[in-house]
Amino acid sequence: MNFWHGKRVLLTGHTGFKGSWLGLWLSRLGAEVTGISLSPVTQPNLFTLLSSDAFLDSRILDVRDASSVAKIVKSCSPEIVFHLAAQPLVRDSYQDPINTYSTNVQGTVNVLDACREVESCRVIVVVTTDKVYHNPGDSFPFRETDALGGHDPYSASKAACEIVVSSYREAFLKNRGIAVASARAGNVIGGGDWSRDRLIPDAVRAWEGSGSLHVRNPQSIRPWQHVLDPLWGYLELARSLWDCPQLSDAYNFGPNPHEAATVREVIEQACLAFPSGTTVWGEVDQGPHEASWLALDNTRARTRLGVKPRWTLEKCLSQTMSWYRKYYEGESAGSLCENDIDAFELTEI
Repeated sequence: MNFWHGKRVLLTGHTGFKGSWLGLWLSRLGAEVTGISLSPVTQPNLFTLLSSDAFLDSRILDVRDASSVAKIVKSCSPEIVFHLAAQPLVRDSYQDPINTYSTNVQGTVNVLDACREVESCRVIVVVTTDKVYHNPGDSFPFRETDALGGHDPYSASKAACEIVVSSYREAFLKNRGIAVASARAGNVIGGGDWSRDRLIPDAVRAWEGSGSLHVRNPQSIRPWQHVLDPLWGYLELARSLWDCPQLSDAYNFGPNPHEAATVREVIEQACLAFPSGTTVWGEVDQGPHEASWLALDNTRARTRLGVKPRWTLEKCLSQTMSWYRKYYEGESAGSLCENDIDAFELTEI
């Protein structure tokens, strides 16, 4: 873990759920972190609760602003870049496809293009999603070599982002000695997420207020994982690329395929922490199109990087629901996150 001490890291999307966790973890590891992102969009939000300004250099701006992105990248001279900034919600992508495509595609172009002008940069990890694959509903775990696609604007924009990453790697960055990889993570849960249209945050909001959670598609299967599992994958991917740039490629980070679970199974376990909570199954507006089955093959990450899932679904849900319960009982978000990271680091692989 000494690898990160003193490393200059640029983290886009640092005010989001995953970005806040990653910024905290990198700070614990001794990295010098500069963040680029819009202001947090939820109330409450983990970035503010962690007082993240105290441990990273936060720059509030839009990644679609190419000139501002280039100036900050030049000024902070990053050695390693994690690009997480995105419009991340499927429903929002239907309501505002132009913003979704411009943020997820052009924003990625702006970050990559700025990095190719900086001599210090050696590693870039671009985080996309498990939804980048063309999904015909065949119930086979997706491998990194499978065809890209996307029914909704969010998924399509992230698939396009993957093509941008590949193009910049081959056309520009490889020749500059910059290793570039993309990370495709499964459905991420964990304490501190208050985003709309996400299963666990929706459940916590409903149950904490003594209301009912309405679930559209209880039989949908997803590769659920605790936020620390893919973040650990991103950290290990960046460290591996530093020493072995030939590992530049796309990587799936998710639970083992047989551990993918239905929405109903997740909620039935989660509600054990909120026994007074109630759930209404499938009696609401079905909303936009959603694939009924999605799982990832994580073989490449296991064999090339030595990264495999640490926490089972049961452990993942236990940690997540305990985080929310203790937070609403008055414990600080910072101590809860620190405790989860400690527990994760002590988990035997």
